[in-house]
Amino acid sequence: MDDKALQEAVIQELEWDPQLDSAHIGVAAKDGAVTLSGHVSSYAEKRAAVEAAERVAGVVAVADELEVRLPSSSIRDDSDIAESIAHSLRSNVSVPDSVDAEVRDGYVTLRGKVNWSYQREAAERVARTTLGVKGVSNLITLKANVKPVQIERRIAEAIKRMANLDSNQITVTATDGTVHLRGRVHSWYEKRLAEQEAKSAPGVSKVDNQITVVPV
Repeated sequence: MDDKALQEAVIQELEWDPQLDSAHIGVAAKDGAVTLSGHVSSYAEKRAAVEAAERVAGVVAVADELEVRLPSSSIRDDSDIAESIAHSLRSNVSVPDSVDAEVRDGYVTLRGKVNWSYQREAAERVARTTLGVKGVSNLITLKANVKPVQIERRIAEAIKRMANLDSNQITVTATDGTVHLRGRVHSWYEKRLAEQEAKSAPGVSKVDNQITVVPV
């Protein structure tokens, strides 16, 4: 797919996604790398735009240059945002009490320790969908102590179960809680799938995703 066709495909995907108002999003494409520019009305919309671009066949990388411009109806004091996030975190069964959030100028920092990566992901989803949030930094760490060989085996088995992934093309290694993924897939979407599977394994604190996207 040439740059013009890829640009048009990403634009169409952004227009198709009901979570997005693509009117103020610009798209540029060069050699499979897509750059999103312009502005959106929430951090959740910003993340949805990036994920939409990643889904398009032929995309090998996405540069996020989108700015969050909150409408006047979404602007809130940091204390209000923090209170809303705290309430949502307490109400979410996937997030333990060890997680807390700090808000400064609309930007949220999450801290604490959890046992599972999915708990980190759940806390981040709570923060990024809260009204008034402009950005999220997830500094939550994992306290599970699992041997590297166990991590590698469980992730390799999980990837092998995925119908959308060719496990023969992906290698998994683990050191000190960091998982290293290498190999080849045919789309950015498949690359993200492999990363999500790795994040779901116990004992994983970070995923170094070095998988190369080679479009068909």
